[in-house]
Amino acid sequence: MRYQPINKELFVRNRARLADLLKPNSIAVFNSNDIMPTNADGTMAFRQNNDIYYLSGIDQEESILVIYPDFHSERLREILFLRETNEDIAIWEGHKYTKQEAEEASGISSIYWLTDFEGVFQTLMAEVEHVYLNTNEHIRSAADVETRDARFIKKCKERYPLHKYERAAPLMHHLRAIKSELEINALQKACDITEQGFRRVLNFMKPGVMEYEVEAEYIHEFVRNGSRGFAYSPIVASGANSCVLHYIENSMECKEGDLLLMDVGAEYANYNADMTRTIPVSGRFTKRQRKIYEAVLRVMKEAMQMLVPGNIIAHYHKEVGLYMQSELLELGLLDKTDLKNSTEMQPAYKKYFMHGTSHHLGLDVHDVGNIYSEMKPGMVFTVEPGIYIREENLGIRLENNVVITDDGVVDLMENIPLEAEEIEELMNS
Repeated sequence: MRYQPINKELFVRNRARLADLLKPNSIAVFNSNDIMPTNADGTMAFRQNNDIYYLSGIDQEESILVIYPDFHSERLREILFLRETNEDIAIWEGHKYTKQEAEEASGISSIYWLTDFEGVFQTLMAEVEHVYLNTNEHIRSAADVETRDARFIKKCKERYPLHKYERAAPLMHHLRAIKSELEINALQKACDITEQGFRRVLNFMKPGVMEYEVEAEYIHEFVRNGSRGFAYSPIVASGANSCVLHYIENSMECKEGDLLLMDVGAEYANYNADMTRTIPVSGRFTKRQRKIYEAVLRVMKEAMQMLVPGNIIAHYHKEVGLYMQSELLELGLLDKTDLKNSTEMQPAYKKYFMHGTSHHLGLDVHDVGNIYSEMKPGMVFTVEPGIYIREENLGIRLENNVVITDDGVVDLMENIPLEAEEIEELMNS
């Protein structure tokens, strides 16, 4: 792996926290993600299932974690099953975890090969009452592919139909929403790598550069600093493309006088940064661009002040939207007629600010967490307001990542240039 392993105490504590939430005499099972095919004999790069990683630190395919806190034998209360390696696998695929390495990474002392799973699991299932199985219950999930977890659920229920089955996902969403210090350190590292990429681009940017060349500058800087690459498909959008919220073609020329909107983030140790910056291709904002930029920046700073314990995302989004609405009125983009014709479902500001301001951030870019629950210290959110004026081919979005505390937010991207003056100065130095 490219990244420095996270202290195993994180995973030990995470398992203990999950165990405290399980019903008496319960077992919980978590599977790795599949390696997904492309064409012929090709495969996509492996990306570990975030829940098994959160509980074990194991970043390898074909792994299974079993947690049974009330089992009679302490040796079988936490078990990790791994794919057994051999000389051929080592030659063709490279090194896999040894049992000792897996114990050092996870803090789990009972390590078995995957071939032992059926026998050990049958022993456990003979004693257990409640069975917690894992599924992807993210509210934005739209995957049609059958996962390893889904196949295991079918198999488990067919073989053991009379057990009481429970959902692991709500428990994992509750736990993962609040980040520990070790997790925040990993997120900070991802943000720091993102900063290095952005500063590189500020020095590189000039009229005539292609959007994909900017993308290449980021990936070079990310990978050379220990990241596996982008946390998500990067948006490098110049001119009219900046008004397309999920533009990922990155194929156009960056022209003099245009703005360049870049929504990019580095991944580090499976944790993700999520940054957006909008810069002038020519190195100087026009008067109009600067005016819109400053409005978005004011909304961003105000939104950060609203991220406090006790607030709820739905209320927060409404508050930010109304603040944005006042800015749009000041800019002349909205008028009293627009306000009169607006509705609760379609407020006036949505014409120029169509998306939400914040989402949970962590092992997933759009991380798990109940959006109807109150904000709590330790939660990590993005803050990303934007104004998109399609008739002017002008889109501006700004985004930082912050940690909620009892005393205000901690900005993990406070060192990444944000003020218009600093961006212009760096681009022209």
